[in-house]
Amino acid sequence: MTAAPVTEHAVISRLRGSGVEVDASERRTSEYAYDASNYRVRPLAVVFPRTVDDVVATVRACADTRTPVVSRGGGTSMAGNAVGSGVVVDFSRHMNRILEIDPGAGTVAVEPGVVLATLTREVEAATGQRLTFAPDPSSKNRATVGGAIGNDACGNHSVRYGRTSDHTVEIDVVTADGARLTATATGLRATDPDDRASVLRASELSGELRALAREHLAAFRLELGRIPRQVSGYHLQNLLPEKGFDMARALVGSEGTCALIVGARMRLVPKPASALLVCLGYDTVVDAARDVTTILEFSPAAVEGTDKAIVETMRWRRGPDSVTGLPDGNAWLFVDLDGDTREAVAGQADELLTRLGGNGRLVEGIAVADPEGRANLWRVREDGAGLSSRLATGGESWPGWEDSAVAPENLAAYLAELRTLMGEYDLDGVMYGHFGAGCMHIRITFDLRTERGREVYREFTRDAARLVVRHGGSLSGEHGDGRARSALLPLMYSLEVLEAFAAFRRAWDPEGLLNPGSIVDPAPIDAHLALEGVPDRQWRTSFDLQPVGAAETARESGRDAQPDPWVHAAQGCIGVGRCRADSGGVMCPSFRATRDEKDSTRGRARVLQDMVRGAATVAEGWRSHDAREALDLCLSCKACATDCPAGVDMATYKSEFFDHYYARRLRPRSHYSLGWLPRWLRIAGRIAPLVNAILATPLGGLAARLGGLTPHRALPRFARAGQWRREVDDTARPAWRTGVPSQRPGVLAPAGAHVADAPGGQDVVLFVDTFTRGFRPEVAGAAARVLTGAGDAVECSADVCCGLTWISTGQLRTAKKLLTRAAAALDDGSERPIVVVEPSCAAALRKDLPELVPTEQARRVARRVTSFAAYVASWAGERHMAPPAAPVPGRAVVQTHCHEYSVFGPATQRRALAVAGVAEVSEANGCCGVAGNFGFEVEHYDVSMLVAETSLAPALRAAAPDTAVLTDGFSCAMQVGHVDPDARGLHIAQILDPGPAATGPQPSGTA
Repeated sequence: MTAAPVTEHAVISRLRGSGVEVDASERRTSEYAYDASNYRVRPLAVVFPRTVDDVVATVRACADTRTPVVSRGGGTSMAGNAVGSGVVVDFSRHMNRILEIDPGAGTVAVEPGVVLATLTREVEAATGQRLTFAPDPSSKNRATVGGAIGNDACGNHSVRYGRTSDHTVEIDVVTADGARLTATATGLRATDPDDRASVLRASELSGELRALAREHLAAFRLELGRIPRQVSGYHLQNLLPEKGFDMARALVGSEGTCALIVGARMRLVPKPASALLVCLGYDTVVDAARDVTTILEFSPAAVEGTDKAIVETMRWRRGPDSVTGLPDGNAWLFVDLDGDTREAVAGQADELLTRLGGNGRLVEGIAVADPEGRANLWRVREDGAGLSSRLATGGESWPGWEDSAVAPENLAAYLAELRTLMGEYDLDGVMYGHFGAGCMHIRITFDLRTERGREVYREFTRDAARLVVRHGGSLSGEHGDGRARSALLPLMYSLEVLEAFAAFRRAWDPEGLLNPGSIVDPAPIDAHLALEGVPDRQWRTSFDLQPVGAAETARESGRDAQPDPWVHAAQGCIGVGRCRADSGGVMCPSFRATRDEKDSTRGRARVLQDMVRGAATVAEGWRSHDAREALDLCLSCKACATDCPAGVDMATYKSEFFDHYYARRLRPRSHYSLGWLPRWLRIAGRIAPLVNAILATPLGGLAARLGGLTPHRALPRFARAGQWRREVDDTARPAWRTGVPSQRPGVLAPAGAHVADAPGGQDVVLFVDTFTRGFRPEVAGAAARVLTGAGDAVECSADVCCGLTWISTGQLRTAKKLLTRAAAALDDGSERPIVVVEPSCAAALRKDLPELVPTEQARRVARRVTSFAAYVASWAGERHMAPPAAPVPGRAVVQTHCHEYSVFGPATQRRALAVAGVAEVSEANGCCGVAGNFGFEVEHYDVSMLVAETSLAPALRAAAPDTAVLTDGFSCAMQVGHVDPDARGLHIAQILDPGPAATGPQPSGTA
């Protein structure tokens, strides 16, 4: 039944009157109009319940006003079952507690918003690594228990552990009329036995459902529960007498259409003592699928697969070192074997490889016992959905037919026919998924922007549904039917079963208010597509946002043009929600601090998507207050450009948006004080002692307030103009006194030798950036000494600016001028590496320079740029450095520098420390919280400290007193000193510094 329309005021006023946290703003509803599917449906409001009473109040308010209700966890649904037109109830924000872990019973009691990875981590810690929670979908670090129950999620280890329904003991729910019930393995009961209304509702509902099962015994037995991953439709086979009227398992996979989950008791499993990954390479995914039945004979815990498109895209986006250790092939299977001892598991792996070699399809297979190596390879599979959305070739792929499943023995035949079908429609697909369970996640190159493309989508999906049914399979294997596949259920089930599905739903929700459109009474699969109806307009940008291969993709697809580059960039977010993870990588520091969807990369992207969709004009779009608010707490850390599987680069989008938003408009004061910092440093450097003396008085606080800066941070001391030159000049002074001749003007050379005589030495340009010149000149001297001590001939460059502060504050006209000047100055016709002391400046020259100045000269310069740590890391095993003057610390805490992490690779600083010989390294994997201007701005100080508490502050508290703290970035060093005044952040150059006596001749000048 379709709910009658209702005014926003009636529902929202009822909710607010009940004391429920509700947000009906346009910005908020934009954030929740999408999940990870192809669909967009703007809700009326979003509710953030804190208690079950809040959920009951919400449901009753919606029932009284006939407003639809949609349950939501992490919002990672690929089928569109987490979006809807009524009230979205987000359980992840507050109702996310683990209530009780009972090792004796082997169960855990949780609220629905608990993230799966958090649950696993806490269970393993509480049980001494003896027990774990088994379901582990690739989205486990942001998907919730409630969502897993709603979809009957499975995960990478489903071959061993099955689906979420296999681990569900009891579910507490709130029905559409506000009753509180508990579904168990034997029926339904009132959650509170003293709640008379709920007792009556449980009795009435149980009677209806028992009668439904009796009426359809044969159909349920013949059509439901036939293969391991038959998730499509309701799981009504669990109502059969032989199943014990298992209402808990019958509710799993109901996609929020029957009741709202408010709690659950889940079953735990023993954690294997030893595990080993066997990685198998094949020519094709079909060959890989043909070997699955052999692999299953070895009782593996997981059999997952992926194809080369994902691997190539990961290497393109994150660097060639992001995927290492793969065997030869074009498609790969990841097989997890486990057992009681390492020796037994290793023997099993050897036997498996022998058997597969005898089958004749295996190209190469390797066993990976190292936990870090296993984790790195699993990451390739786990990031598949996002990585396959924007490919290295420049093409796009979309869900819709991403979750079909067959019996494992039928998988190869199904895939072979599916590939033929895609060819008939001139479509390509990126294939990955749960090969051992017969479930394939295939993202396909649909064109959902044009009517012809949507027609192909409709026709292909219907033909694919017929194909999977012919192979005895299911439309959905774990993602659910949702908006993507519910309309196709008549192709899979008889009319009798479809009518039973409708009756089951009516029994729970007579008015059809809970997640309407899923499973029963669905809309067409092409209704509410997010890419339909976006105006075709030109959004002029300063950044070159043209996607890779755009022209080729347009020609191949037969379309006249790709979307406008700004629109294409904004639409890059496909909703996988990796930015909501609380561990792994750096993204997204603001979300980790606030836990608010608004402050996630995904939330911001969704607001930008609605901006390009809904603005009456381009000019109006660039003035969007919603977008400005969504971007406010973005730290411009750039981590999303690497960590986001889809490659969303929110720092760039923020800079571009701010440039337009503040055009001919007064900016925040910090945009002038910190955004123009290089200009002020030139002035302050000439009178540094006077400036520092003034800043130490109450006038310093006044100056900070006038500049829009927080009074809670001490301002850094300014260096004298030219002090960096004296530091660099001191590099060579002792050697100069011994009479070693200079090689050429402006060049520092290794002591006593020409560069050609030094093993591995080369000519380099040391770029001494604004921050180093203005605040840390001693680091310039240390950097020069390290380079010359390693045999390099070093020319210093300090006459140009990378424009970083103007970029981060969205003042792009000035930034482009500065970068154009920098490119001209640094383009000297050589291929000499340009080694930049400050990582943020290195990142600006490497990434922002060619995007803001899209010339061949800029690209030539950018290719030569490297951070100091990345350059040192490249010496591993190839260079002999001068020994450091001070003992190398035995252990260090690394404050991961966000820009260096994003542009030069996640392990850059760790590798540099390894070259230095630091044996024990712990990483504060997260933004420090200062992030250039952000942490100094008065309105952002509190959040900057919350960000520090997510990683940096705990790492400093846990560090032993003699632990060095590596802070290559000036902002990171400032935050370390602020969080722990006893800790001193060091640049890697300072750790490696051989001291003046170890270096070469006095230069006759510096460039």
